[in-house]
Amino acid sequence: MAIEVAKQWFEFSQIDDEITRIWEPYADVLIRSNIWYVKGSEKNMLVDSGLGILSLREAVKELFEDPIVTVVTHTHHDHVGGLHEFEERVVHKAEADDLRNPNNFASLYAEDIGESIVKKAREVGYKVPDMLLTALPSEDYDPKGYRIIPAPATKLVEEGDVIDLGNRHFEVLHLPGHSPGSIGLWEEFTGVLFCGDVIYEDEGLFDNLPGSSVAKYIETMKRLMELPINIVHSGHCGSFGRQRLLELADDYLRLRDK
Repeated sequence: MAIEVAKQWFEFSQIDDEITRIWEPYADVLIRSNIWYVKGSEKNMLVDSGLGILSLREAVKELFEDPIVTVVTHTHHDHVGGLHEFEERVVHKAEADDLRNPNNFASLYAEDIGESIVKKAREVGYKVPDMLLTALPSEDYDPKGYRIIPAPATKLVEEGDVIDLGNRHFEVLHLPGHSPGSIGLWEEFTGVLFCGDVIYEDEGLFDNLPGSSVAKYIETMKRLMELPINIVHSGHCGSFGRQRLLELADDYLRLRDK
C-alpha cells in the first residue's frame, strides 16, 4: 500500500510566551520526540533537534533569526537528526563521540533498531510497525537512505554547568540511566525541567539500550523525586507536573529497585 505524502512535516504548540513545543507527527510514536524552543532575552535555546528528515531550521526559520544555542539531552537519533543545522551545539561530555561519529541505531525501520529494543517496546504497549513513518516528507524520499549527519559539539558540559539565556538560566543535571550522558536542564527559579528521555508520560522507560544502566536509572529517579520540580518538559509525549513525576518515578523504582 502506498504511503501518503505529508503536507506539513512539523507541528507546533505554544506552551507560554517563551516556550514552544515542536514535533514530527508522521514519525511513529516510538521515535516521535519533542523539540523545545525557549526564548531568552539575550539568546534562545533549542532542546534537541528531532530526526533530521526535513530541515527544522527552514520549517521554523522565524524562530531562528536570533542567536540560538542547541542543547541535546542525549544522542539517540530521534533527538539529534537536525543538529548539524545549528552552529552552537552542546552535549554532555560522555556522549561527545556520538556526535562526531554517529553510529548508534539510526534507522526508520524496526528491524534495524534491534530485536531486544523492539521486544521491550511491544511488551510495554507500543505497536512498532515495520517502517516507523506514517507519511513521507516528499514523493521521492527514500527512508532506507536515512542517516545522521555528523555534528561535532562546540561545547561539552557536565553536572553544574549553566546555559545562560540572559533572563533565564538552566543548570545542567547529569541524569544517566537511559544513556550515559543524559542530561536535564533545570531552572530552579521556575521549577522547570527539560529532561529528554530520562522520564516521560508513556507506556515504559527504556533502560535496555546500548549504554543504558538500570543502576544509574534508579539513582536518577531517586534524585528527581527529591528536586522541587514544578513542571517537566520531556523528550516524548506531553508535559506534566510534580505529582505525575513522582508517580512515574515511583512506578519505575518499584519495578526495578528490588
